[in-house]
Amino acid sequence: MSRAYAIYDVFTANALKGNPLAVVFDGSGLSDESMQTIAGEFNLSETVFVLPADNPAHTAQLRIFTPGRELPFAGHPTVGAAIALAERQSPGASIDLVSMLEEKIGPVRAAVRLAASEISFAEFDLPRLSEEIPAEFDIQAVADALCLSAGDIGFENHRLSLWSAGVPFVMVPVSGLAAAAAVRFDPKLWTKAVPSGACYLYCRGGEDHRASFHARMFAPDMGIVEDPATGGAVAAMSGAINHFDGLTDGRHALFIEQGVEMGRTSHIHLHIDTEAGRVIRARIGGQAVKLAAGEIFL
Repeated sequence: MSRAYAIYDVFTANALKGNPLAVVFDGSGLSDESMQTIAGEFNLSETVFVLPADNPAHTAQLRIFTPGRELPFAGHPTVGAAIALAERQSPGASIDLVSMLEEKIGPVRAAVRLAASEISFAEFDLPRLSEEIPAEFDIQAVADALCLSAGDIGFENHRLSLWSAGVPFVMVPVSGLAAAAAVRFDPKLWTKAVPSGACYLYCRGGEDHRASFHARMFAPDMGIVEDPATGGAVAAMSGAINHFDGLTDGRHALFIEQGVEMGRTSHIHLHIDTEAGRVIRARIGGQAVKLAAGEIFL
């Protein structure tokens, strides 16, 4: 059987930057094992399989796999798949669309902007707001896993913490861009220091003057050495930002850069709405560029 697929570079307006994503447009009839094996064959941070939605009013159902396991939710597959499906439905059109995508976490609403002369953009509402998970960390052990000094861990009010908006991430604030660039991640030491949870390392600012934060992500349990852009981690980070920065009530537009050290610079847009000191809504958005297309014969 022939199944069409496309490769998109997500959270970028430039091919060969951002985070590559494989979108398999017809996942019907594939077993969980087959999907996992195909994701391993692509060997990208994530591969998303499109299936008919359970609710006929929704656009599609998505199954998201890293090379190591399935995820209930992830940001760059949501943005990339929303754009890929919209471009497939309306090739060459200039139009705004709203998609309802069924993921393991639940329905995800995504707005897509297509323009014939511009790179497509999609933004989705977080299906689950970020929550802190109680956890204690050995700062020295975490620093050792990153080949940093303990003094490099933390800045201002930001401290080691564990947050999840569907997938848990250990938020590792570091002192600045120099510390972020100096990281040499040791997966064995990380697993000893942190029994569960991927590492999302961040600092203020960035190489891009627009950046609110600069980030890197390492996830040995997902089979990802380093990820160029991680929307699911930014979703989790939204809670940490509000918690440590004490955001005023209202709307906050933030810009996160990631993937710089990998040569795959990514730009992730995060919008947080707060009320009475709490996050009441959050959205993640970015662009995506179609790089390649083909067929799988399975």
